[in-house]
Amino acid sequence: MIAPFVPWSWVRAHPQVVLADTRWYLDGRSGHAAYLAGHLPGAVFVDLDSWVAGPSSDEAGRNPLPDHSVFAEGMAQLGIGDDDVVVAYDDAGGVIAARLVWMLRVTGHRAAVLDGGLAAADVGLEVGPVRRPRAAFTAARWPAERVADLQDVASREPSVAVVDARDPARFDGQADPVDPRPGHIPGAVNVPCRSHLDGDGRLLPVDRIKASFLSAGIVDATDVISSCGSGVTACHNLLALEHAGLGQGRLYRGSWSQWSRRADLPVATGTSTTPASAF
Repeated sequence: MIAPFVPWSWVRAHPQVVLADTRWYLDGRSGHAAYLAGHLPGAVFVDLDSWVAGPSSDEAGRNPLPDHSVFAEGMAQLGIGDDDVVVAYDDAGGVIAARLVWMLRVTGHRAAVLDGGLAAADVGLEVGPVRRPRAAFTAARWPAERVADLQDVASREPSVAVVDARDPARFDGQADPVDPRPGHIPGAVNVPCRSHLDGDGRLLPVDRIKASFLSAGIVDATDVISSCGSGVTACHNLLALEHAGLGQGRLYRGSWSQWSRRADLPVATGTSTTPASAF
């Protein structure tokens, strides 16, 4: 298994890797249009809505994990095979690319986020689509020890922390442009995934990333359920935990988009600075 984040120099030294452009925008802009206008040479476009997320619903949330067979078919169509090494990038510091990378890694494939994303590469951009021959990609179910459902979160033990990757304003309940109730899961702690990045969208030094988790009471990812708005940027925190040497946690696949749609579940607002607890 390769490291969860790699620099552009690593990609240059491994020209056989498959580059995956994962640009996607919460405000509705087209990631595919951005890709066609200019992408890293040879990169394929991995559409989040088609292959990296399942259909949205009130029951499952906005971007639930797709069926494992759908994911496998998408990878096969894009020319990503079982033996390929994938390096995914976006233009948002890797917080979108992390979803694809996490999905690949937990199903036994070699994948990493390009540190710094599109802007980190010192090459000219290529326009138009890239098509690779269909590949053989084996469908593998999402491992139970790496995912959490609503009931897992609601009935968690006091030792299990819910770490919310959203920006502080959404976590605190000041505003939420996409979900019905603002706020967060009671007892959750806020470790914004973007707080791990510098102004250029590159990862901060590993000791600073580790310190941000430790300050939130997170010392072992084994006891972490990672959440966000819809289970996408939560994957960046999971990869950051691994990068910081704290181990592997679980993804709350429905995240706030699922929790907030359940009127029978409690909602907290304001800041939370202690590890999650059961209720």
